[in-house]
Amino acid sequence: MKIIKLGKDSRQALGELLAKRNPSQYGTYADTVNEIVENVRKNGDAALFAYTEQFDGCKVDRDNVLVTEEEIAEAYEKVDEELLSVIRKALVNIRAFHEKQRRYSWFDSSEEGILLGQKLTPLNRVGVYVPGGKAVYPSSVLMNIVPARVAGVREIVMTTPPGRDGSLNPAVLVAAKEAGADRIFKAGGAQAVASLAFGTESIPKVDKIVGPGNIFVALAKKAVFGFVSIDSIAGPSEILVLADETANPRYVAADLLSQAEHDEMASAILVTTSKKLAGEVNREIDGFLKELSRREIMEKSLDTYGCILLADNLEEAVSAVNDIASEHLEIMTRDAFTVMTKIRNAGAIFIGDHSCEPLGDYFAGPNHVLPTNGTAKFFSPLGVDDFVKKSSIISYSREALEPIHEDIMRFAVKEGLTAHENAIKVRFAQEGNHGKDGDN
Repeated sequence: MKIIKLGKDSRQALGELLAKRNPSQYGTYADTVNEIVENVRKNGDAALFAYTEQFDGCKVDRDNVLVTEEEIAEAYEKVDEELLSVIRKALVNIRAFHEKQRRYSWFDSSEEGILLGQKLTPLNRVGVYVPGGKAVYPSSVLMNIVPARVAGVREIVMTTPPGRDGSLNPAVLVAAKEAGADRIFKAGGAQAVASLAFGTESIPKVDKIVGPGNIFVALAKKAVFGFVSIDSIAGPSEILVLADETANPRYVAADLLSQAEHDEMASAILVTTSKKLAGEVNREIDGFLKELSRREIMEKSLDTYGCILLADNLEEAVSAVNDIASEHLEIMTRDAFTVMTKIRNAGAIFIGDHSCEPLGDYFAGPNHVLPTNGTAKFFSPLGVDDFVKKSSIISYSREALEPIHEDIMRFAVKEGLTAHENAIKVRFAQEGNHGKDGDN
């Protein structure tokens, strides 16, 4: 990995490089995606099935697009008991963590006859997109479905691209069943996103779409935002390790590679105050690359989007960390918990030598659907709040409204909204003018 002295110019150059990974930068694909979305919107199943045959090489129709209980039962027979056991153990942790995020409707009242509150309502139907392709991620199935189920979403619909023979990955099907998916459809790509957003004869329209995917899926989610809600437009995975001379270079190297193996566009960055550690980490990376699979992907990721930033002190290092706002941040420093309190921007923070990123990906419980491309400055991990909506509750008695009604009228007049003023005025008009609490 390149070792770069941390400074104003290097920070700016790194920011510009990482920004190129943002899906919104890939405008060359936008026209294609928009065409697919519009075709599905207008032609429903006919367009969906045609694209599935074109892109996935699989013929689907109204009779086989929905995964059957028999197919799910077959998936259970194909998944080994060890994996099923791990899925179930992980589910316990993920569910327990997200149950702590639950919030409830609340109401405050006063003796004057004022009642104010907030009513929380789960979304009616949510669509979960699960990618196919290079890798299979049953862990992402759990992370997207569980918070929706905990939130009380009435129906969870999942789509995932089929193989040429119409089959789906058994581990994905089992994870979906265990997590609580209600219906699973054989559909992938931008056409699946459009089907969830607008509905077809086979796939129901949802209120929100969540889940990762390739550039076509990301751009399709961007295209349908506003017709439905989405979780985010996620970019390639990223990890940032903040370390000082006390860090174990072997651990740091292993953790950087754990994200570099995802994708050639994944980003792996070490920010350190120790030149000695930087050299040791590079040597460890070279050693691991000789042993691990997906070497070509990792090398390309590290060559293009990986680097080691050398900081003069911890304060400068923390400033750079907050500026980068990484999806995953590992802190391997002396007094790591104190350092953690200085972090403002990160999707998930892993503290200490043994809190490695894969722990969060699979098992600890917090959600691994995290903000990328610097959006941790204003976005949060996927959670229960993403699957509920809030309504404000307002109730005033006449006695409560009377002492403030003239203030409200003055406000309305200043804004030139005389109908607003009138809506208050009629309630305090003389009896006989049909204005007093419905007396006339």
